Amino acid sequence: MMKLIIGLMVFLIMGAVLVGGIGAYLGPDGLSRCNPHPSTEADCESVDAIVAISGGDTSARTAQAIELYKRDWAGLLVFSGAAADKSGPSNAEAMKQQALDEGVPEGDILIDETSETTKQNATNSIDLFTQNKIQSVILVTSAYHQRRAGLEFGQRAGTTIKIINHPVAFDKQWGMWWWLTPTGWYLAVSEMVKIILFYVGISR
Repeated sequence: MMKLIIGLMVFLIMGAVLVGGIGAYLGPDGLSRCNPHPSTEADCESVDAIVAISGGDTSARTAQAIELYKRDWAGLLVFSGAAADKSGPSNAEAMKQQALDEGVPEGDILIDETSETTKQNATNSIDLFTQNKIQSVILVTSAYHQRRAGLEFGQRAGTTIKIINHPVAFDKQWGMWWWLTPTGWYLAVSEMVKIILFYVGISR
């Protein structure tokens, strides 16, 4: 009986380590040790822009970017994403409207309406950064997507643009209890596969 209990405890501990490790790996947060508002502390300074990319729970990603903007992390918002439904406005336009409804001035918003993949989000956003002399950004997306998005943006930014990851902690698809749902495991496994493909030179 004691061996069974010990075995069960070891299994639970290993499971917790696995789940915690996957969550931490997929959702790196460069602002985790910073205060809610920017400071002069290293890696906690304000940046030139906050960029949010659409997909998954786009509204939550947009809300996170707007919250950072209102906390003075940057004076510019960049929204990237084509329309899921081609008959309607682009995701980026919808994100812009959400920001306008929250009182963000239109002059503080840039949009990329053509990106349909994470790779395109990165490529097109970097073009906007270059055109507008943006040298440092906070990148916002869902936690399960943050690692891969950061890799794509980092590869294209090189050493010329500083990319700081900051995921949405909880949205309609992902949260603390992601591992209790089939959707959570699907997102986790698919992102791990896509990250492997990124490293072998196959990404989208």
